[in-house]
Amino acid sequence: MKNLRLASLVERMSRGSAPSALDPTERSRASRGTKTEIDWTGIHNPDFVALGLGGTSMMAMLWSVANGRRCVGVELRGDPSLGVHWNIREDFWHHLGLIDQLMLERYGEEGIPRKGDGRLFKLRETFYSAVTEPGDVYADEIISGGEESHVSGLIHHTEFIDDRWTDGTPKRVLTILQPAKPPAEHDPEKVGRDMVTVLDGPSTFQAGASEVLIMLRRYLELIEEMDIAAGVTPRVRLFLSHRVAVGDEGDGDGFLKWMRQEDGFVSLPDGRKRLIIEEVQELDYRGRYRRIRKPGTPLIDLGVPELFMIAQGFDSSDADRLGFRQEDVAVDHHDGRGAVVAQADYLAGYLELHVGARLRRRIASEFDREGNEYWVRQIAVGHEDDPEVGWILVQVPDFKTFDPILAGLVPPGTPKRSKEYLNAYQQLLREFYLEQVSLITEIPVSDLEKVQAPYGPKLFSLIERIGADALVAANGVVAGDSFGNGHFMTSGGAITGMVGHSSRVLRYWQARDAGVSQQQAIRELADQIKVDTLGWLQVSAQEFSQAVPINFGEERIKEIEKQTGRSSGERANTIDATRRHRHSLVPLDPSDWRRLSVRSGRLHSSELPPLMTTHPAERQMMPDDMSGMGDDMRETVAAGAGSAS
Repeated sequence: MKNLRLASLVERMSRGSAPSALDPTERSRASRGTKTEIDWTGIHNPDFVALGLGGTSMMAMLWSVANGRRCVGVELRGDPSLGVHWNIREDFWHHLGLIDQLMLERYGEEGIPRKGDGRLFKLRETFYSAVTEPGDVYADEIISGGEESHVSGLIHHTEFIDDRWTDGTPKRVLTILQPAKPPAEHDPEKVGRDMVTVLDGPSTFQAGASEVLIMLRRYLELIEEMDIAAGVTPRVRLFLSHRVAVGDEGDGDGFLKWMRQEDGFVSLPDGRKRLIIEEVQELDYRGRYRRIRKPGTPLIDLGVPELFMIAQGFDSSDADRLGFRQEDVAVDHHDGRGAVVAQADYLAGYLELHVGARLRRRIASEFDREGNEYWVRQIAVGHEDDPEVGWILVQVPDFKTFDPILAGLVPPGTPKRSKEYLNAYQQLLREFYLEQVSLITEIPVSDLEKVQAPYGPKLFSLIERIGADALVAANGVVAGDSFGNGHFMTSGGAITGMVGHSSRVLRYWQARDAGVSQQQAIRELADQIKVDTLGWLQVSAQEFSQAVPINFGEERIKEIEKQTGRSSGERANTIDATRRHRHSLVPLDPSDWRRLSVRSGRLHSSELPPLMTTHPAERQMMPDDMSGMGDDMRETVAAGAGSAS
């Protein structure tokens, strides 16, 4: 009878009450009372709201605080996680110096954040100082006071390799340039320069993007913390797992429905926007990142800021919701096809090999089966005194498909979603990537296969786009990559946003303090954002169709042209059909950039081998001895030589 009663109880529980009967906990203690835990001080009607907390927005917030404004920052992703390395012009250092100066003048030492050891947190010195050391160090270690170091490293080796074929034969020309000297003193005149002038100058510093962004983020966080602790209205409020509310995902209290379902951008009669944000949770949903409203959390009404800026990367849903659209940028390669979309595909990877304080660029000829010549580019970026940093990006020639069926790795008819197909596809990507890395590093592929790779190779497509107008509301603009994007290999996006667009916010507040109307000031701000982006596009055109990279500087370009005997105006052929086929095999996923794919291996701590003066093709074969080559290689080389001649 006892067993019968027990079986009956289990049966009743299994009908739907088992979870609640076995687990009495409804919610974790940490998440209880969320609705009452928000500190609303300094949130409503701020002077400036930054939607997206990348470099552009955070520098704009710093300029705003330095000019006495109250700011709110809204970010989806928490702490910065951008893993790439940036090549940075010296202007950024001068901008940080002026922010330090303005903060000290306005607030005094008592209003400046301090590092963990009690010293003033000065942005310029944290980024670079002649009296501290570079190397394998994190920004948080420096800010905590535990390291006498700085975030960036200097570039001591600037190298350009020209491996294009000439008159049917391979030819190598090496150009070793003098490194740019770091600035010794702060120069306020470097603040506000036009972007063509800035980008035409050489890169002086190299730094991990995440470490630069964390430096800026911690400064803003410390301002918020010190103001709240002092009981004064915070100059900065940060919401780091939030977004402008999305009404179509539902709202339990019906608030957004009452606001005519305009989501979190609420229109006012004068064209301004009221901003309502919500807390979100991120989940890995079937291999892709998705975000939804966090259950049980309230909407947060920011009110109506005087100015808000959307800078959320090249694909901003917030800008799209406000009707903002981008158009493709066309470039004429002078190959008979007229102006075509400025587009190129690259493989990005991070290898733990010692590139060091080096900026190395390579341009080379690749040939398709019909002998048509294509120019491809690679870049290797390291960090001063850090042997683990080896960011290497390689361009994919337009004829390359990575089709496993064409390569004979899988039989015809193999489904593209099958494990066999995807495995073969990834194998082709890695083989091509390591071959190209070998060409720019002079390290044999057999050695590169043993090197640990924390990331990549990942295929992505760069398409230049720009918006017609940065003004999206009477009090709102679009900036950074969200407004327009040029070529990434110059780090032009980071510089255009952090040096260009953000400093235009400084000019906005200066204009307002001088009595300029808000309407006129924001119109000028939007116009200047576009001018900056057009400058970036202007100098980026060389990266699609010309040989010399812009971040070597205008004078250095002339020096390289003199040595190579080639004008930077020469163009290479492109084909669109093959690129479309490549994209159709495995669609590119922008969210995949955040997904690590560690391939275990060893640290290559030795310096890169010296650059050889002979072309790679000359090392692989001698003109009188091609017996060791396969039929495909003989056909390709012969076709390439015939085309080049």
